Amino acid sequence: MDIFEKCFNFTRANEVIEAGIYPYFMPISNNYGSKVTMKGKEVIMIGSNNYLGLTQDPRVIEASVKATEKYGTSCSGSRFLNGTLDLHLELEEALAEFTGRESALIFSTGFMSNLGAIPTLVDRNDIIIMDKANHASIYSGTIAAIGTELKRYKHNNMDDLEKVISMVNHNKGLVIVTDGVFSMEGDIAKLPRLTAIAKEHNARVYVDEAHGMGVLGENGRGASELLGVEEDVDIVMSTFSKSFGSIGGFVAGPAAVINYIKHKALPLIFSAAPTPAATAAVLKSLEIIKSEPQHKERLQYISDFMRRELVDLGFDIGDAHDTPIIPIYIRNDEKTFLFWTKLFNMGVFANAVISPAVPPDQALLRTSYMASLTDNDLDKVLDIMKTIGKDMDLI
Repeated sequence: MDIFEKCFNFTRANEVIEAGIYPYFMPISNNYGSKVTMKGKEVIMIGSNNYLGLTQDPRVIEASVKATEKYGTSCSGSRFLNGTLDLHLELEEALAEFTGRESALIFSTGFMSNLGAIPTLVDRNDIIIMDKANHASIYSGTIAAIGTELKRYKHNNMDDLEKVISMVNHNKGLVIVTDGVFSMEGDIAKLPRLTAIAKEHNARVYVDEAHGMGVLGENGRGASELLGVEEDVDIVMSTFSKSFGSIGGFVAGPAAVINYIKHKALPLIFSAAPTPAATAAVLKSLEIIKSEPQHKERLQYISDFMRRELVDLGFDIGDAHDTPIIPIYIRNDEKTFLFWTKLFNMGVFANAVISPAVPPDQALLRTSYMASLTDNDLDKVLDIMKTIGKDMDLI
């Protein structure tokens, strides 16, 4: 059998393209912050993870440019060999201080952070226990942990977690891995009870704060800070492609653990180091996050406003709360694509999400908001949503 046969038989994407409702790989030709140009059309962006709007901040851009002028465009090597810059070490020290951890380690992408850290920390003598709705990067990390036993519990269901963990072999090492904020559903992990269960069963806790860092908590340290359980979380991970206005990721925790990951994680050792521009952008963004809480406060206002207004209109947003991720459940692939198409044609871009990113009956329009959106932007989005929702008998 030809290994390409599955490729030749894959027709679904072309069918949706021919139907004129294909929502993916849309090129952006200009980016103005709250608005972008796609296919020659200016649209309001409510599908970005640029939560604090820092990708367009002149100070972040200037820091990237200056770093490129000083160090060049690439490190041309892995952190392990010739690719470590003093800038990388400066960022790691700043992140450790920000998160209140002994040490931090940066990776070239957020995906690689989970792909590197998770399988490095466990082996065949350990068990990973994880939320079924965790991000794909966590799933990839567990798949790479060859020989490690994997157990899953129902999404954000602490009773099921307790049931699952009570049935495993407690002679093995245990780690509970969860998103702090779930990227599609927009809900927050129930960390107080999760960490209590972990203590009871002598399990470590690993929290992916990709969508919470910079957004939640008094200082922007994520769901763990918001819920008052930072000291009960052993490893915190996050990405730079959301609130930090750049690309990359990191893990932070006990110095000995981070040092072990540094010397054992294959995605770190065998990948080129984060670029000078990306690293400098994170450093400047972190400085802004720490000194200018108004961005987070504006984002919270927008999130609360849109959540309330969408519910008042009659849209189903599930259990989303307190985060800038607000799903609109449509629960049908074709209707989701059609909603997306109507939305785009009327001047708004969001994200159409279907299986396998969500369960087959949970197709949704993923809306996510930025601090840079204006009140006028929000009012226009709501007017368009209302028109489409009524037209499609969704509200």
